Amino acid sequence: MPPFGYPTPRLRMVSLKIPLTPLAIEAFKSHMLISGIGPFLFPSDKNPSGHHKNLKTAWRKTLKRAGVPYFRIYDLRSTYATRLSAGGVADEWVTQLLRQGDAKVFKKYSQMKLQMKRGALEKMNRQANEMPLDSGTATIQ
Repeated sequence: MPPFGYPTPRLRMVSLKIPLTPLAIEAFKSHMLISGIGPFLFPSDKNPSGHHKNLKTAWRKTLKRAGVPYFRIYDLRSTYATRLSAGGVADEWVTQLLRQGDAKVFKKYSQMKLQMKRGALEKMNRQANEMPLDSGTATIQ
């Protein structure tokens, strides 16, 4: 699969290498079969440029067809970062995978990881409190 490109603010194309899982690669290949041969992954007959400039309408329709309540597409970025972080991926790698130049923005995701850790500890405490006490005695030396 060729590298993904996008125009920078100065309108020159920048080529990126984006790590994808085999599942993601298959999804893109399947979509390319549907969308046909062309320079755009998401072509549009309705737009003179030949591609979608705003995915908001397509996103709403897709969620509705799937029976999923509306959420902003940008929320997927936050979910992705939070799951990477909660899964133990180093903060530096998460920042790079998000293509986030400023590590300060990453603090939001670190806070989520902290909240998840607190939740896990609270759950462990609740389970420990529900366990019956052993009637035996312990000897401490």
